Amino acid sequence: MDKTWNNKAWFLVVPVIVLVAFNAIIPLMTVVNYSVQESFGGGVFFFEGTKWFQQILTSERFHAALLRQFAFTGTILLIEIPLGVAIALAMPRRGPWVSVCLVLMALPLLVPWHVVGAIWNIFALPEIGLLGRALNGLGFDYNFTRQVGSAWFTLILMDVWHWTSLVVLLAYAGLMAIPEPYYQAARIDGASQWAVFRHIQLPKMNRVLTIAVLLRFMDSFIIYTEPFVLTGGGPGNATTLLSIDLVKMALGQFDVGPAAAMSIIYFLIVLAISWVFYTLMMRNEDRW
Repeated sequence: MDKTWNNKAWFLVVPVIVLVAFNAIIPLMTVVNYSVQESFGGGVFFFEGTKWFQQILTSERFHAALLRQFAFTGTILLIEIPLGVAIALAMPRRGPWVSVCLVLMALPLLVPWHVVGAIWNIFALPEIGLLGRALNGLGFDYNFTRQVGSAWFTLILMDVWHWTSLVVLLAYAGLMAIPEPYYQAARIDGASQWAVFRHIQLPKMNRVLTIAVLLRFMDSFIIYTEPFVLTGGGPGNATTLLSIDLVKMALGQFDVGPAAAMSIIYFLIVLAISWVFYTLMMRNEDRW
């Protein structure tokens, strides 16, 4: 018996296609258009080809910002992933404290990004901030508005406070999904806590940790609001990450062509590294 196919259902996805085109494709094409042209205002454009791309790729300013971005993202991943897993392992699995811990873990994620930057800006001020006064009172020479090391310390500490909870919640969900018979078999075999973690918990959390690494990489690599509110990219250009440098170029200097080229390069870097991360992690997952 021949089946009758009704393709009218495809009309239901038309609004989604239009929304995606409006929010992603059209703005992207606009940026591509600006990246190959020069404008002096008045709606007059001059075709420049790949000039801006070559300028950005050979720019020491871009290389410095990219290096700072990799340093920030690498530090964040090295701290937040192990710390999030450790906190998830320490959280209770049953009882009334489970709800309390989950709520406490979720609280930092509910704070708007610009508010996080403002909170930590006040919290870390050396004269009136609780963190600043405490560190200086303990004998540390701390001033994140003037010292590069202090600025980086505060920036990383702020991100760890804000986003480690995401890793904790994902890792905790992975732990809760492990069937109890796995633990019973481990107890019968006399497995140590490290052996349980190495051979049961870590392999079973592999998928959620893959998601956690990808999310934290992308979020930290395109971060803008928190560091801009906290340090404004300073002192000097010490914490000027790629996103801050891009905004300075586009809005501060109004170099629309170079800024558009830089944004496309920025996008391709994030896309390429995310794909590499995902490919390697999926390949490692098959080995478990």
